[in-house]
Amino acid sequence: MSDPAKTRRHAERVKELVASLVREIKDPRLGMLTVTDARITGDLRDAHVYYTVLGDQTEQASTAAALESAKGMLRTRVGHALRLRHSPSLTFVLDNVLDHAKEIDDLLAEARHRDAEVQRLAADKKYAGDADPYKSEDDEDDDAADERVGAEEKR
Repeated sequence: MSDPAKTRRHAERVKELVASLVREIKDPRLGMLTVTDARITGDLRDAHVYYTVLGDQTEQASTAAALESAKGMLRTRVGHALRLRHSPSLTFVLDNVLDHAKEIDDLLAEARHRDAEVQRLAADKKYAGDADPYKSEDDEDDDAADERVGAEEKR
């Protein structure tokens, strides 16, 4: 087991290396891809590389096939660059950041719509009681003065 800081450094280095090495791949199936993240296990044997692809499902599938065929070259080059005894095995994972961002935007738009509906319903409504339902010190002074005046009038 290695140090967590060392593992993070290696993961960041794997991300940078794979991003730079992908440019050297001469496969025509490879689309416009961005390496978004890399995670490596504590024993530095397995690395998961997350990426996004600009395009539709067919371009994503062809890019995945291109990465799978270039995995051996990438693994060797990453292992040499990291100076590890065993090169980490690479697993490429499609990261659907754009889909997640669209889903979050849709949820935020729905929340804004609901907030606007609540504001519209509450626009011409009035409080059920006083505007300030809590007693303040001024109210207590007024109540005490009213009691004194009422007691003097009874005499």
